[in-house]
Amino acid sequence: MGLAGGALIGAAAVLLMLANGRIMGIAGIVGGLAQEPRSTDTAWRLAFLAGMAVPAVIASALGLFPVPAQMGLGMVLVAGFLVGFGSRMANGCTSGHGICGLARLSPRSLAAVATFMAVAGVTVFVIRHVLGGV
Repeated sequence: MGLAGGALIGAAAVLLMLANGRIMGIAGIVGGLAQEPRSTDTAWRLAFLAGMAVPAVIASALGLFPVPAQMGLGMVLVAGFLVGFGSRMANGCTSGHGICGLARLSPRSLAAVATFMAVAGVTVFVIRHVLGGV
């Protein structure tokens, strides 16, 4: 399943670059909506985000997620804030740097992805072993 998902994400990144000349970074796509709500590229940005959300909603409704989320709303909100803050600091998100930036051999993206992965590892360790979470 992971291989198929990765192939679809890669194909989406290539298609967006070929069709629109844009890098598939979710932070940039959402940021473009927030900064230029009346821009001519609003339609593709909304379509892209809908294409991410609708399949997840359908899969959830069909019960295809094997494990229910174990986080409370407060943790989700804090995590969302931290992801947004971090992607703003890094001038991009994991999809922009990790998929598109590394494919373009960007040194900045390599540094960003190394940082993302290190922080993710520390976060998992702290939540599982220090705080006793899931």
